Amino acid sequence: DLYPELPCHEEGHLDVGDGHQLYYDVSGNPDGIPAIFLHGGPGGGISPRVRRFFDPKVYKVVIFDQRGSGKSIPNACDDLKASLVENNTPKLVSDIDALRKHLNIDKWGLVLGGSWGSTLALAYAQEYPTLVESLVLRGVFLFGPDEVDYLFGNGGTYGQNPQAWEDYCRYIKDTSDDWEREEKNLLGAYWNRLTSSDKATREAAAAAFVGYELSISKTYIDPAVIEEYLGTPSMLIPFAVMEVHYMLNAGFLRRGQLLDNVCKISHLKVAICHGRADYVCQPQAAWRLNQALRKAGCQYVDCEFVSGAGHSDTEPGLVDAMIRATDKLAHELKKKHMT
Repeated sequence: DLYPELPCHEEGHLDVGDGHQLYYDVSGNPDGIPAIFLHGGPGGGISPRVRRFFDPKVYKVVIFDQRGSGKSIPNACDDLKASLVENNTPKLVSDIDALRKHLNIDKWGLVLGGSWGSTLALAYAQEYPTLVESLVLRGVFLFGPDEVDYLFGNGGTYGQNPQAWEDYCRYIKDTSDDWEREEKNLLGAYWNRLTSSDKATREAAAAAFVGYELSISKTYIDPAVIEEYLGTPSMLIPFAVMEVHYMLNAGFLRRGQLLDNVCKISHLKVAICHGRADYVCQPQAAWRLNQALRKAGCQYVDCEFVSGAGHSDTEPGLVDAMIRATDKLAHELKKKHMT
């Protein structure tokens, strides 16, 4: 189970330049192992719940909303144009390190990222390999073109949830004056509507896009979660806009970058938790990463495929796997620091 609800003891906004101020909060043990949680999406935002993946007696827990999302300023819902200024992976990587410096943290004992957060965790660790000791990655996404096309381009998810895929396509078809063209570039078609000058069009496109992803994220669809997102523009718009923005730009990563650079993080302790029934981020991505790390000489790779679990970090099996991973790494990190 998750650890008990945990209040934060510090919060604020950090000005990282380019017109962005990132909301962050700190909880847990002020003198504990520094840990940071990287949310998914991009644009998914944080909630107090994510603090509960960490033992509050052991970890100093840092969470934050990435550029354009959540309580960070500007939120894409309030100022779309400003939220997209310098919103890319290298900048988000720099933001994580700016937050580390702001909080006077020497290095991160643990970086936990799920889905897009796993992508960002890998990118950060590869850019700053001496400033990270361990990673917990849930629902690995490496931003390969096959992963993007499977999810948003060629109907790969149709095999698992045909209704969800057909609904995803139908919104574009029903609002298109050139379906023959737009059918070949669904992400581009969504982008055109998400950046429309018409607010109703933007919100309808966001609802269709996010509704599709949420409907394939869990083994048992939770209507309450979907309704919360669809009914909250400050959550809905960033989730859709940022995700499409990054998907159209290959995650602002060179093709194959994260696998090619695993040698830079072969000294880290890495735990991978992936739902075997994950229809958003395919299990093959986790397996590729696992194999690449082992071939690079990584001595601590713990890869668990969780039976009966989908993609969401609310899946009971994934919650259990993630907490076991953070608990085990807490033991390993304390043991390391005592020697």
